[in-house]
Amino acid sequence: MSLFACYSFLDDFEINELSHVQIPIMLMPDDFKAYSKIKVDNHLFNKENMPSHFKFKEYCPLVFRNLRERFGIDDQDFLNSLTRSAPLNSDAQGRSGARFHTSYDKRYVIKIISSEDVAEMHNILKKYHQFIVECHGNTLLPQFLGIYRLTVDGDETYMIVTRNVFSHRLSVYKKYDLKGSTVAREASEKEKQPSQPEDVPLRPKSGNVQQRLQTLRIATRFYCAMKHVRDAKELPTYKDNDFINDGQKICIDGENKKMFLEKLRKDVEFLAQLKLMDYSLLVGIHDVERAEQDDVESEDNEPEDEGESDGGGIGTPPDSPSNTLDGTKPLSPGEFDPAIDVYAIKSNDSAPRKEVYFMAVIDILQHYDAKKKAAHAAKTVKHGAGAEISTVNPEQYSKRFYDFITTILS
Repeated sequence: MSLFACYSFLDDFEINELSHVQIPIMLMPDDFKAYSKIKVDNHLFNKENMPSHFKFKEYCPLVFRNLRERFGIDDQDFLNSLTRSAPLNSDAQGRSGARFHTSYDKRYVIKIISSEDVAEMHNILKKYHQFIVECHGNTLLPQFLGIYRLTVDGDETYMIVTRNVFSHRLSVYKKYDLKGSTVAREASEKEKQPSQPEDVPLRPKSGNVQQRLQTLRIATRFYCAMKHVRDAKELPTYKDNDFINDGQKICIDGENKKMFLEKLRKDVEFLAQLKLMDYSLLVGIHDVERAEQDDVESEDNEPEDEGESDGGGIGTPPDSPSNTLDGTKPLSPGEFDPAIDVYAIKSNDSAPRKEVYFMAVIDILQHYDAKKKAAHAAKTVKHGAGAEISTVNPEQYSKRFYDFITTILS
């Protein structure tokens, strides 16, 4: 049986016409503690790939639905992206070793997180929501769209869904993780080599009927994606010293620079207020001319007669809205839809190369706790009080981070 059959679980249910639950005008305090759960026992469909027993939990569903609305994401489109076809293995966009997937249309990232991350997310969720309300969703921070827990044979796996920083159609050829620190902030030779993720077995990390069907369908997709990690080469992630040594600059015009720095200033001030630190600016670079050349070479290498698929890959099902992202109007090379690629900025006219930059603040759930304070003390002793170590207090971290980012924009 094809693996795709696993992803077709529940497709016989007519949930595409889900009636939309009315979103409350004002969220209540209990909404930030609420959750929905579903338990599946003894189902026999595709038992070779699916467990017969599993549980799925969605945290604060009304809060995240409200956030999705504020980020301009239609709830039915969000559901389609997560459930129409299997999530794909993705290049990591966060801390080393983190496991990621993207939705099949590459609009959303599904990240495996720890229970500590879930607890920290609950700690900041009220203030995060209020911040998003006040800035009207105009931020460089992660767009948190849902948190889930999947339990199989007593093993718990936690997941968080965010909007993809990178584009669904413009390829990134180089990416950087920037903290504004210079101590041990270069990619090792091993990290510079494109790697292939291992086939990792699923393991834990250290209503109404229609809503339940929706929850169950998401759970099924998530389980299959994590259980069957497909081979994909991971783009190396370079760091601060690599960025400097490469002579890299972000060449954007004055208006974009002003708007970007204003958003960044508000974002890091908010993170400092929450005592959060150790976050990064993820930078992805799309080279327009390089991408055009790659497209030409790809077309030249395509066989004249395309045979039927051998079923080895996971494609878009026949009923999928496969062209919903690209079907509105054709886009020229280097062009993008700002409503979808919300983190994208074009290079200015005087840039040495025509590029598109994707820039967002990531990994914001690190609280400045006793462990980080101890790490700060140890690194200060090792490298000296004046060294640009990454582990500093949140106020110092935010200022240094912002100041560094201002130097890389031109």
